[in-house]
Parts: sequence; structure tokens; C-alpha cells
Amino acid sequence: MPTQPAPAMGWRFKCGIGIFILAFALWFLIPISAAMDIPGSRIAALTGAIFIANKVLLITCIAVMGKEGFQQLKAIIGGHARKLAPVQKVGPVRHAIGMVMFILPLLTSMLEPYVDQIWPGLRPRLWQAQLLGDVMLVASFFVLGGDFWNKLRALFVRSV
Repeated sequence: MPTQPAPAMGWRFKCGIGIFILAFALWFLIPISAAMDIPGSRIAALTGAIFIANKVLLITCIAVMGKEGFQQLKAIIGGHARKLAPVQKVGPVRHAIGMVMFILPLLTSMLEPYVDQIWPGLRPRLWQAQLLGDVMLVASFFVLGGDFWNKLRALFVRSV
């Protein structure tokens, strides 16, 4: 059985990609409107409208591209997403670094209230330092690899 050639990247495919990008770019209007001090009720209405518009634009994207074009877009996005997947096994040095990155932000956030009570003024109240801890915690998941994800998930499965 001969394989079918991939659909040509014609105007329908390019227009569909534009609609796909627009569907997700609309979400940036929410923080922009919040930064412009728009009332919360209007931001809530905007969020609802964007939620509905996102679904309509995605359906429109599929209609414009066609089944073959959308399958090609999914293959392109899926190919890039597979590259971001964490490796299953990591070496001992990488595991040790990942565990430090995982435990350090958790430990410091748990000890902060006690440090403030014991020694007021010792801890700098910088949001940048707290953001760094959050980023370090999230990055530790990628450093620790896919096997860590499985172990972490197993903590929440009752039948294991």
C-alpha cells in the first residue's frame, strides 16, 4: 500500500496556523487588561469571552486546514513536544543535584515563618528570591527525569 504524501503547505495550512496562534494569543489580553487597571468584572467577562472564542477559533482552524492539515500540525507540535519529555534514567550526580533543587525551596519555605520569629530582619523580603525558589522547584522535576515523576505519582496511588 503506497503512503500518501504529506499535504502541501498551501494557503489553507498557513491560514489555519494563523488562526491556531490567534486562539492562544488572545489569552495575553487578560494580563494586559489587568495591568491597565480595568475593573475585575470586565476582566471576568473578557476571560469568559476569550474562553469561548478560543474554542470557536480552534474549530475554525480545523475547518480551514482540513483533516490532513490538522493532522500535519499535530505531528509537528507532537514532534517538538517529544523533545521536551524528561529522560527516564538519570545518573547519580544529576540525581543529587535534582534532589537539592527539589528539597531546598521546600525547606526554606517551611522554615521562613520560624526564622522571622527567631531572628526578625534576617530574611530579605524579595519577591525575586521567592520566584527563584519556585523556578528551582519546577526545574528540579526536569533535572530529576521521568523516573522521578513515576515515583512521585506512585505516592498518590492507593493500590500500589
